[in-house]
This record gives sequence, structure tokens and C-alpha cells, in this order.
Amino acid sequence: MPDTLPLADPDERPQADVVIWDGRCNFCRGQVERLRKFDTPSRLAYISLHDPRVAERYPDLTHQQLMDQMWVVTHDGRRFGGADAGRYLSRKLPRLWWLAPLLHIPCSMPLWRWLYRQVAERRY
Repeated sequence: MPDTLPLADPDERPQADVVIWDGRCNFCRGQVERLRKFDTPSRLAYISLHDPRVAERYPDLTHQQLMDQMWVVTHDGRRFGGADAGRYLSRKLPRLWWLAPLLHIPCSMPLWRWLYRQVAERRY
């Protein structure tokens, strides 16, 4: 894609939270590019789930889990997948703070997880 932004690699930003995403999915690519634009403080690094380093560094995440949803692994080792990753990022990135109140409505996570799964299952 000619308009793609370079994505920071986890080796370039060892203190960054790592976004693990499906690098073979065009829809996912577009979403990660959008996320990269929101990451103006440069707090994130990105790696495709198909990169062999993912299996080495995150052996607790199965290939199926990685295919099912995007994951964020924080610099202190916490894991957030799918809608929970979006919720975490809404607090992490100042340009997404407008989204945080919506994602933090009490008892709403089952709905956000369901919506995320619906999109993720149809991404190809």
C-alpha cells in the first residue's frame, strides 16, 4: 500500500506495549494504520501474528487466540485481547480518550466483545 505508515517494531521500542495483529488481513492492516495515527506519543510497537518472534515471545497465546483477535501485551506483561484491547488502548492513547467513556459503561463489555467477534469473524 503506498500510503502505509511505517510500524514500529518491538525491537525498536522495547518499553512499548506490543500490538499483535493479523498482518495478512487487509482490514486489519487498515485498522492498525489508523491506530498508528492515534499513537502520537509513540507508546506502541506492532508485530504480525505470523512473525516467528510471536511464538517465541508469547508462547501462552495460541495461534487460534491470535487469529481470533488482536492482542495488546503491555510492557509489564499483561495481555488484552479484542474488545478488551480496545478498551485498554482507549485509556492508553490520549487521542482515543473520547472513546473511553463509551467502552467503560458498566456491564457493557459482553456487548463490545460480541461486536468485536462479529467483525473479526468476517474480516477476510
